[in-house]
Amino acid sequence: MDPKQIAKQMVDFNKTTFDNAFEAMSVIQDQTEKMITSMMEQSAMFPEEGKKLVSDWIKTYKKGRDEFKAAADENFKKVDAFFAAK
Repeated sequence: MDPKQIAKQMVDFNKTTFDNAFEAMSVIQDQTEKMITSMMEQSAMFPEEGKKLVSDWIKTYKKGRDEFKAAADENFKKVDAFFAAK
């Protein structure tokens, strides 16, 4: 078997593993967000400044998560293009 083909299969396996792990992490983070938001809404003692802080924090981590995924996808595309070129 061609060494280039073996390397491409390894990269494809790593991409699939990364995508699955990333999706699982995203689901956990989204569920945690729902739980925290629900807790804040039900708590009368949670100050509005705290709610805004948590909301901003959630937006920031989602933006970072999306940027990380986009960067990883772009790099996987570059590696795929490298192995596709003969």
